[in-house]
This record gives sequence, C-alpha cells and structure tokens, in this order.
Amino acid sequence: MKKNELKYTDLKKICDPNMFNFETTADLDNIGLVYGQDRGIKALEFGLNVNLKGYNLYLEGPTGVGKTMYTKHYLQELSKQKKVPSDWCYIYNFENSNEPIAISLPAGQGKEFKDVMEDFIKDIKTDIKKTFNNEDFEKEKALIKQEFENKRTSLLEALNNESMKHGFHVKATQNGIYMMPVIDGKTLEEEEFEKLDPSIKKQFEEKSNIVQEQVLVALSEIKTIEKSADKKVEEWQSNIALLTINVHINSIKAKYKKYKKIVNFLDNIKTDILKNINLFLIDDNPKTQNNQKPAQEQNAKPWLNYRVNLFIDNSHLEGTPVIMDSNYSYQNLFGKLEYENQYGMLKTDYTMLKPGLLHKANGGYIMFQAKDLLSNPMCYEALKKALSIKELSIENSVDQRNSMVLISLKPESIPLDIKVLIVGDSRIYNTLLAGDPDFKKLFKVKVEFEEDAPRTTDNINRLSKFVHSYCSNEDLLELDKEATAKIVEFASRLSDDKEKLSTKFNEIGEIIGEAATWAKFSKKKFVTKEFITKALEERIDRVKKHDEKYMEMIRDNTLLIRTDGSEVGQINGLTIMTIGDYTFGKPAKITVNTFMGKNEIINIEREVEMSGSTHSKGVLILSGYIGEMFAQEFPLSLTASICFEQLYGGVDGDSASSTELYALLSSLSGIPINQSLAVTGSVNQKGEIQPIGGVNEKIEGFYQICKMRGLNGSHGVIIPIQNVKNLHLSDKIIEDVKLGKFHVYAITTIDEGIEILTGVPAGKKDANGKFPAGTVNYLANEKLRKYAENSKKKM
Repeated sequence: MKKNELKYTDLKKICDPNMFNFETTADLDNIGLVYGQDRGIKALEFGLNVNLKGYNLYLEGPTGVGKTMYTKHYLQELSKQKKVPSDWCYIYNFENSNEPIAISLPAGQGKEFKDVMEDFIKDIKTDIKKTFNNEDFEKEKALIKQEFENKRTSLLEALNNESMKHGFHVKATQNGIYMMPVIDGKTLEEEEFEKLDPSIKKQFEEKSNIVQEQVLVALSEIKTIEKSADKKVEEWQSNIALLTINVHINSIKAKYKKYKKIVNFLDNIKTDILKNINLFLIDDNPKTQNNQKPAQEQNAKPWLNYRVNLFIDNSHLEGTPVIMDSNYSYQNLFGKLEYENQYGMLKTDYTMLKPGLLHKANGGYIMFQAKDLLSNPMCYEALKKALSIKELSIENSVDQRNSMVLISLKPESIPLDIKVLIVGDSRIYNTLLAGDPDFKKLFKVKVEFEEDAPRTTDNINRLSKFVHSYCSNEDLLELDKEATAKIVEFASRLSDDKEKLSTKFNEIGEIIGEAATWAKFSKKKFVTKEFITKALEERIDRVKKHDEKYMEMIRDNTLLIRTDGSEVGQINGLTIMTIGDYTFGKPAKITVNTFMGKNEIINIEREVEMSGSTHSKGVLILSGYIGEMFAQEFPLSLTASICFEQLYGGVDGDSASSTELYALLSSLSGIPINQSLAVTGSVNQKGEIQPIGGVNEKIEGFYQICKMRGLNGSHGVIIPIQNVKNLHLSDKIIEDVKLGKFHVYAITTIDEGIEILTGVPAGKKDANGKFPAGTVNYLANEKLRKYAENSKKKM
C-alpha cells in the first residue's frame, strides 16, 4: 500500500445488522421516532407553553426533515392534556338584525342549546295553536265580541231613533251607515226622492246636516268600542299566550341563567312572540300556502329568528384542536357568510355564517406552510391583524362583477386564543425577518430543525423505529435487520458524513417505499437488503440519461479523457454536475501552458466570462502560492494559461484549484502527470489542501470510466484528507479497492499530491532556501529562474 492510500474499510462505514435486536421492523414500536432534533424540540416545547402575546412559532429547517411530521404528532399528544375549548354560537340580534350576537358555551353545550331552541320552536308553535283553538278561549273571545256587538246595536238604535225625529232612517251595512228619508212611515228610494216637490226636498237636505253630525258621533263611539274590544281580545290572547310561553321560556332561562346574552335573547323572543301572536296561528303547511306570494309574506315566520347557529361545535374533541390544511383561501381561513338567491336578490341571515380554519383551531393550534401562506398576501396580512388584536371577525366580500343586490351582516367578533405555527425554510424566515417588522413581534420563537444527527446507537435504533412506523402507516412490507442496516448506511450517505445520520425522512421514506414495492413484485414477505440496493440503483437508473450521454462521448473519444499514460501540463480534474434532480460526477481535462512573460496566470474561462467568482478566486490563489514558493530570490516572469478543455457550460467552485496547481507545476518542471489518476481538492496560498463537496459522486464518476476501459491497478483518485469522513462509496468500488484494482489517496498538502501524480519527490527547501536537485519544485524553480534571467536580459 502506497503512502497516503486509504484502506477499503475507510471508504464506507458499514452498519452491522447484528446490532439490532429484531428480525424484522414489525417487532418494533412507534415510540421515539425522531432523532437529532433536541434543540428544536426544546424550543418547540417552550414556545407552545408560553402564554404571552406574540409567542407564536416559526419552524425552520430543510424540506423533508420531519418538521411537520414530528410537530403534528407532538401537538396531538399535547392537545389531549389540554381542556377542550368552548363552543361558539350565533343568535339573532333583535335590536340590530345585521349584527348577530356571538355566545360562548362550554364544549358540548352549544349543540345542546341548539337542540333546546329547535325543540322550543316546534313546541311553542304547536302549543300556541292548541291554546287558541280550545273551546274556553273561543267562548271568552265570543263573549268579548258579543259585548261589542250589543253596544254597537244599542248605539245604532239610539241613532236611528234620533234620526227619525228629523225624517231619516239610518241603516248600518258592512260598508258604513246610510241615511234614507222617510215620509208617512215609508222609506223613500232615490228615484222617489227625486220626484218630491222641491220645497220638501229642501227641507230634507237642511235636516240631513243634523243627522250626519249624529252619524259621525255614533261612528266615533263605535270605533272606540271596537278598539276597546280588540284591545281586550289582544290582552286576553297575550295573557293566555304568556302562560304558554312562560312554561317553555322559564325552564330554558333557568338552565342558562349564568349567560346574560341568552337570558336577554329569551326575553326578546317572548316579546317577539306576543307581538306576532297572530302569525303563529296561521297554517304554515306548504300545501295550503300560495307559492306565488311575495317573499315578504312567505318569510313572515318570526320563529326563524329563534334558531341557533352552532358556529363551532367542539363536542367531538378530546382536547384542544390541532388544525392542518392545504386550502389557504381567505374564506377557508377566516370564515364566510353564505348567500342564497331570492327573487334576484342575494339574501342571507345569521344562520348562514360559516367558520374558517382559525375559528375551528381557536383555543388550540394551527399549522401553516410558509410558502403557501405567503402566496396569498391578503391571508397573511389578515392573520397578522387577528393575532395582533386577538379577535376573529368575518368580513365577507362578493365578486364586484356580480350585479345582484347584496344584503350583508356584521357578526360580533370572537376572542382569539391560538398558537400559530408556520413551517418553512431559513430563506423565508430571513426574508420575513428583514422585510416585515410585524413578523418578529408575532412569531417570537424560532424552532430550528437539523438536517443530520450523530450516528449513535440510540439514533440508529430510532431510525429503525421510523422505518417500522413508515411501513405501518403506508401499509408496506416490513424490513429485516440487513435491509434496515442498508437504510442506516443510506441515511449516513445522505448526511454526507460517516459519523452522522440524515434527518431527511422524506427521502428515506421514498427508498423504503420503493424497496417494499420491489419486494412485493417478487412476492416476498418482507424487504431484504437486495431490494434496498435495487431501489437505490433503479432510482439512479431512471434519471441518468445525461450521465450516460457523457459516458458515450467519453467512450467514443468525443470528450478527450485519458486514463492511461503520462502527460506534461495535463491532468484529470474531478467535477460534479447537477441536471434537474440528479447529481453525478465526471472528470474534465485541465491543461496548463507556461511561458516567459509578465507575472500573470490566465484563466481562460474567466477571459470568456465562463468562470464563476469562486473559481476565479481559486485561480488567483495559485499566484500567491507560486510567488511564496519560488519568487523569494527573483521576480516572477511567468505567464500561464489554464483551461478546462471541452467544457462549455461555465465553471464555478474552487474544488479544482489544487488540480490546476498540479498541472502548473508539471508544466514548469516538465515532469509528466500520471493520467490514470484524477484529482479534486481546494488549495490555499500556503499549499494546504482544503475539503470540497460531492466527493462520492466525483469518485464514482471517474471509477465508471476506468471500469468501462478496464481497471489495471493503476487507476485511482486523490482527495483532501478532510473528506475521508464524507466517503460512502458503492460496494463495487470498495470491492475493487480491496482487490487493488482501484486506489483512493487522501492528502493534506500540494507536495503530497504532486508526488503521487508524478512519482517524483516534491522537494523541500533546505536551510539555504534551495530545493534538492531533481525534485519537482527544484525543476520548476529552475524554469522560473531561467524566465527571470531571460526577461532581465531583454530589458
């Protein structure tokens, strides 16, 4: 084994299936599924137990780390320990019908109150009709009416006696009282009266004025008697009705005597019934009614205002409500007032008030996805307003394009007592923090969820329980211990660290589901490790179209990548590409030409504006390294051009800076680089190798090409030693490393890397600042000295 070469055991941390005390995950329970979120859980518990204004929560973390899953589960358990919040009802406002009254009742009593009032309406309608249809009532009513008729008859008789003294007979009909002249005891008709002598007619006309005055006096007295009779009948009806009403009202009032609004409501109902007693006596059978009656007549049903709108019914809850939903429309969140079309008019009443999610969550918890909530600014602003004033009101709006006449209501606001949890990522949190001054006032608790956790035995066992929970919830085949070990290894690779486990439960769940599907296709009773491996391979195979295109171009030498021999100033750099949702690694040929000139390293990609800022910085660092290493006794007179050959999509990142430096040293020293090796790693001005990202994909990308062309024991890669902890290579690569067909080297300095690439010592300066003869640095130094001397001669 060569210097700096890694053992095959360094390339992946294997999970031993024998660490598990189960045969399949079906043997596990669902307790303690979440791992690595201690800080987040602590903040969550704190925020949920602070009962102060503004202590709502923002759950921050990457997508798929279990923020929603854990929080929902925690809230459901927490809610069971809390008191069930009150029911809310809306009732009719007799003083202002457009402003319905809100009533709070203990959970379950809202439904009871609604049922009580429905029974009251049914019973009062029936009992009033019975009361007014019985014989005793009709007899008393008839007596009052008869008394009126007797008085009326006496008045008419007295009037007739008086009118006869003046020659007139008074006749009473339904249409009024008529005067008719009388001669010799005979009542004259109009034709007979016209035939009379004018002098006689004149006498009758003169006397008629006296009789008319008597008639008017009599009519006035009759009306007074009639009103008195009607009043007496009404009073009698009211007294009778009151007895009936009180039987029902008083029992309800006694039951709800603690609730002032209900008592006042019942008193108003009593007054309204007495006021509209006649409407209760009308037959309301639809078959007997005229459907052509106008809406006002058809709707003359005062008892409709005695109904109760059970707005929020919490009778079914076992604790406080926990609400999650995906519909973030304004009406779904804040409630609405429904309408119905009656004769071209949008009509409504208090029973058509409908609650929103915030009403349903009142007294408990509600969770929002930040991205969805903020996509509707009207909802977000209304939410902030409600949290600030701690009240919920229903503000209905109708499409402005609707030409129908609108009758709306303004219901009484309901006090708001709620914990709001917004789930999102750090980008949204930072944007709200910087751009919305209200956000910090209303969401004072930030709950951070990690994307990885230490790879401890406890966390591995928790991951196993998650596997069981996921299989149970999704009705999937369970995993055996070897398959579970593969899931642990996959979670470790997802975290990009051997000593950690990813908390991206969404991705882990996807692999479990796909593996279970393959096992089901094979008619297995549980999932084995082969199906986990197949799921991972098939997932990549489904999206590796572009990867295969690159492989084809390399195989056909359309892309010139050498994996054998040696070349001066040429090296294989490991790059990584992301296309859509697939990331893969492939080598790129990097070439360097050096020649005498002013102190300048030309980054060809930068010159044609294809270099990102980080890559350009990496190239500039090379000048600092070359200057300190070689230009202590003479000035640099060097021009070097660096190019990523056949790369047309732009370059960014500094992971190729060490690779470029190796090619530069090769060009200066004239020592060729072994083309069977590929390199990745960042470098600083002191020549120290720094870690990079995507190390597994980069190694696997170069390995694929070498495997395609045939491994001969010379192939391998050089990586930063800091990235050893990130290694989680495929079993195929590990096997070939074990057999000596492929090699992985981990280095800390440029000198270590150049020695592996060239097989020649790098060379260190002695006490006199001289490099040992024949070393890479010696030859490079001599080339630069020659450039400096030649440049000096030309000046």
